[in-house]
Amino acid sequence: MALGYVRPARPEDAGEIARIQLATWRVAYRRILPRHVLDNLDEEYLARRWSAAVQEPPSGAHRVLVAVEQAEQSYLVGFAASGPPDAESLAPNEPAETLGSGVVAVTDLLVEPRWGRRGHGSRLLAASVDLWRSDGFDRAVAWAFDADAATRKFLTGAGWEPDGAARALDVDDMLVNQLRLHVAVPAEGASEGDAAAG
Repeated sequence: MALGYVRPARPEDAGEIARIQLATWRVAYRRILPRHVLDNLDEEYLARRWSAAVQEPPSGAHRVLVAVEQAEQSYLVGFAASGPPDAESLAPNEPAETLGSGVVAVTDLLVEPRWGRRGHGSRLLAASVDLWRSDGFDRAVAWAFDADAATRKFLTGAGWEPDGAARALDVDDMLVNQLRLHVAVPAEGASEGDAAAG
């Protein structure tokens, strides 16, 4: 088991978060998304967006966490972002009130592939669950690409299940299917494994 921990993201982490996002997408989604789309992603643009997400979140319940690997020196190796659901959390033609006020939406949960299978994803998920509980959320949702077997396996292994919602994203005239998964946020004192196994 790797030595590592999770902490809230800091403004100076934005560039590294963007680098991790880009590196992970280019490996994990290379057979899912068009290559030219992945090749043309702008790391500086992503860094600016992450800087805004960390420094000016839309609410106190919007969180960005980072996973740190400890060795002779420390490395940022992954991150998670979540917050109250918005239009991006919904399926096509799904009314906004469907998800309800007790739901939190995961927008990103990524570990750079070279640091995978070292417990960082599980630590990010467990730390997120603790924050969701303290923020009063009782259910979490996340979209995953149908073809992203690794993410689906990770989440279902942690107790998440499809909630029946599906959509197809138009990525440069290519439709990419997604399904939404959900999980109950365990109450205080319940087993962390109920929502954050793995």
